[in-house]
Amino acid sequence: MTSKTILLITPPYHCGVVEVAGRWMPLGLLYLAGAARKAGWTPLLYDAMTKDHDHATIREELARIKPDCVAITAITATYPDALEVLRTARDLNPAVITLMGGVHPTFMYEEVLSQSSDLVDYCIRGEGEDTLTQLLPCLAEGKEPHDVPGLAFERDGEIVVTPERPFMLDLDQPVASWDLVDWDDYRYFVIPNSRLAVVSTARGCSFSCTFCSQQKFYKQTWRGRDPARSADEILGLWRQHGVNVFLIADEYPTSSKERWLEFLERLIAAKFDGYLLMETRAPDIVRDADILSRYRKAGVVHVYVGLEATDQVTLDAVKKELNVDESKEALKLLYAHGIVSETSFVLGFPWDTEASIQTTLDLARSYDPDFGHFLTITPWPYADIYEELKPHIEEWDYRHYNLVDPIVRPIAMTLAEVDKALMDCYRRFYMGKLKAFDEDPDPFRKRYMLTGMHLMMRSSFLKQKMGTLGRIPYEVERMLRSLKSKM
Repeated sequence: MTSKTILLITPPYHCGVVEVAGRWMPLGLLYLAGAARKAGWTPLLYDAMTKDHDHATIREELARIKPDCVAITAITATYPDALEVLRTARDLNPAVITLMGGVHPTFMYEEVLSQSSDLVDYCIRGEGEDTLTQLLPCLAEGKEPHDVPGLAFERDGEIVVTPERPFMLDLDQPVASWDLVDWDDYRYFVIPNSRLAVVSTARGCSFSCTFCSQQKFYKQTWRGRDPARSADEILGLWRQHGVNVFLIADEYPTSSKERWLEFLERLIAAKFDGYLLMETRAPDIVRDADILSRYRKAGVVHVYVGLEATDQVTLDAVKKELNVDESKEALKLLYAHGIVSETSFVLGFPWDTEASIQTTLDLARSYDPDFGHFLTITPWPYADIYEELKPHIEEWDYRHYNLVDPIVRPIAMTLAEVDKALMDCYRRFYMGKLKAFDEDPDPFRKRYMLTGMHLMMRSSFLKQKMGTLGRIPYEVERMLRSLKSKM
């Protein structure tokens, strides 16, 4: 009997921010591929987003592959394009089975199915590996999946919601199908001749930031993998596939200091000479002041620290559970250990004014991260902060729910004014960075930061945004010429 095929595909969505520095593989789909194999199906990976394929090209590929099932992942911003992919699949083959998983359908399955049940056969709610392993044999046998936890689907005009699936207790159980990866697609542009992988050592976060989708998805729980297994996976990809840059995709990898230190020590003992990119919380960096040298020796070169706000009032309003002094200390510690720091500052709250945004910029400069991003508050329709911000929402097209385009109109500003203020923050923040980057005494940090800054300033995202405001400012063009001469 011929094995049925499931095509795991990413929607062809681009907003300019996350693609400036690299091309990131869809790790979640690699885990789902492993689950499909466990169920006896043949998985195929099609990363249309990374390949920069448009809907016309995707149509050609779907017509060529002829999968029995098409599974797509969707966050809120990518949801419209995900639907369009499934529309194409259904048009080419009315009998194809269509699945949609990810954060958006996990919470918005009623909207998805009430509006598009002709395109989406099943919404997978929550973690998908065990659900897919149980669902696919059921579908192959033509049975109804009412007993499969973690699903939502439409039958006879009614939405059926099966019981909630518990989180997996053993995160070393799911296996990523690394053999499906087209390694030439994945690079980190900041480091020359790089090959990049995305890996996971933990899932979830136990904190309650009101704007965050991940704490909602994981219900403020945290689970860690065996640190030895996580390190071995990285070492295996490094040795067997020549991967030298690893993005640790965890929301919160350092929750347990003991576990995290064991992970680092295993990489050090193996003489791993690649690079690790990660994010964590500022209090953990302060907590780990005595082992930050081990971070760097294990290959950690870049840490995103989630600050989101510069003043204590806003931090408290979004339940960030940080204090300003601790955040500044974390950034100083990273610098002292030769680790590049990155953070973001969120603008566009209802109470924001041009004066308050200027204050945010001034404070961002005083924090002095190596890289700073200025983002717009984006109230996902399932986020804790949504109801509070809903009266101020002026943009309802999900494609703009990307942290870049203004969604919420402040009482004293227009969306266009927020957009202009956002670009002005970028321009003024980085105008003050060029000299500092050029004079950094650490040769690795200097080249890394100059390259990163050049990529950012040359990105189509910033150029388009600045262009819509009239023209790219002369000082930005001058800075780009200066950066090019130093590369």
